[in-house]
Amino acid sequence: MLTCEDVIQCLEDLFPVSLAESWDNVGLLVGRREKPARAVMLCVDVTESVISQAIQAGVSMIVSHHPLIFSGMKQITNDNVFGTRLLDLIQADICVYAMHTNFDVMGMADAAAERLRLLDTEVLQVTYEDEIATEGIGRVGKLMGTMTLEEVAALTKEAFEVPHVKVFGDPDTLCCEVAICPGAGKSLVEDVLRTGADVYITGDIDHHTGIDLVAQGVCVIDAGHYGVEKLFVPYLHDIFLKMMPECTVIRAVEKEPFCIL
Repeated sequence: MLTCEDVIQCLEDLFPVSLAESWDNVGLLVGRREKPARAVMLCVDVTESVISQAIQAGVSMIVSHHPLIFSGMKQITNDNVFGTRLLDLIQADICVYAMHTNFDVMGMADAAAERLRLLDTEVLQVTYEDEIATEGIGRVGKLMGTMTLEEVAALTKEAFEVPHVKVFGDPDTLCCEVAICPGAGKSLVEDVLRTGADVYITGDIDHHTGIDLVAQGVCVIDAGHYGVEKLFVPYLHDIFLKMMPECTVIRAVEKEPFCIL
């Protein structure tokens, strides 16, 4: 019978934890490696709603993109939301495994670029390089044809199935070269400027970063942190179907964490 350890080994063969950033916290965060993995739930964030769904569905394991635990904890009690989440998971004997920046490097970046149909892509920020391969966060590439910024925004909404995007720059600006970093991409601004991209697609761009990038010749499309990274779930679903078909896979019901009124 497939165990959580079997699932972990399969995922880590594809997305080695060694490729995660030093500040990250990936891997098995809660649970027993030897637990049978009859059913797995996939999600971006391990929220109260996701935990409730997992308990109700009777899954053995949750595989998430964002880590449930980022920093050290001295107490696990129900006095705060983090302790409550952990207690609920432990009581239900549900394992939690996180694939964050290692998935960003080995899966997310290429998948995002493919959805935009970018050509001649290169790594935006190199985090690993050897004689065989160069890997890293984000991608930069060419659109299939010249488009206005407004058209690139529409393409982004369609490609990532997001209801809205925030745009910095003149909508009539012509764009050929695109840089993309799923999630929060503010830390890659210098890499974007180095590439000479016309537009940067990412999430969590603040007021000053947006206007400063436009002043330096780069338009910005903010599709939200969750907006692009939710592709993690269908991507992992396909991997389970191909490599671990004996395991039942359930996609957690998630939605944009905010709405615009």
